[in-house]
Amino acid sequence: MIRTKATIFITIMLLAAAFVSGCAAPNELNIGYQPSTHQIAHMTAMEKGWWAEDLAPFGIEVINEFEFPTGAPEMTSMLAGDLDIAYVGAAPVISALSRGLDAKIVAGVQTQGSNLVVRPEINYTGPQDLKGLKIATFPAGTIQDTLLRSWLEENNIDPEVDLDILAMGPGDAITAISAGQVDAVFLPHPAPTIIEIEGNGVSVLASGEMSPDHACCVLVVSGELIRENPDMVEQIVSTHIKATEYNKDNIDEASEIFAAKTGWEVEKVDKSLADWDGIWISDPNLIVDSTVDYTTIQYGLGYIDKPLNQEDIFDLSFFEAVMG
Repeated sequence: MIRTKATIFITIMLLAAAFVSGCAAPNELNIGYQPSTHQIAHMTAMEKGWWAEDLAPFGIEVINEFEFPTGAPEMTSMLAGDLDIAYVGAAPVISALSRGLDAKIVAGVQTQGSNLVVRPEINYTGPQDLKGLKIATFPAGTIQDTLLRSWLEENNIDPEVDLDILAMGPGDAITAISAGQVDAVFLPHPAPTIIEIEGNGVSVLASGEMSPDHACCVLVVSGELIRENPDMVEQIVSTHIKATEYNKDNIDEASEIFAAKTGWEVEKVDKSLADWDGIWISDPNLIVDSTVDYTTIQYGLGYIDKPLNQEDIFDLSFFEAVMG
């Protein structure tokens, strides 16, 4: 189902992009996101009408949302000027910034929350058992790709020689492991739980075990919006905080909102949120060090030309202003 829905939404996004020249019209905002439980804050703010209500005083009449399978195409769209705001992994933001993206991370969204899942017939006892296998994960430069490759190297496994890493979105990866076309996947939730429930894999490692408290999803705002309408950016951060805290206090409703948005059965989403090691956050200070560390990892992997620093990546002033 994710594969079908993702394909539909990508098609919609591409068609819409044909009519978008640079950022949205002055009375519109374009928001990108992914169909992951990592990013329910956006979905809740959209479902509750908070984006529309909170941004109306700034002249915003239309909120356009665009779904992406992974952070790589989402950041390509933001680089093209087609997104004002993005819920996306910190790692693809780094890759995009190194390619000239004019934007900053203004809030955290979530930490940890991905799992390594292997086919049931594979006897996994440790990293060395992955040698010779085919593993599907998100494309190069994403959180999952960056974490997986770094973790493999830390365990003396050459990701270019000792196994085969295939770049896939969540729908294709679920289909691939279900059909036995890959031996394992490393994906964000709810995909790991879906695979387990359907009997096509076993979760053997959470991403927090690979890298405790690692940064995952973040809230990114275009540099143009930051410079030209900082008061609205402050409100965007405030609305995100409101949605994040609401989800933490009303997890059952958050699960229902996600299920309705994506088409997954709410029982499966409930189990995913019970099983995962993810934590919804809004404070960007919690992920500064981890995110800056990603730049060193990506530089070592050859994804970027040089490591970035905190000032290259973050603008903490909006969160600090909201928290007062």
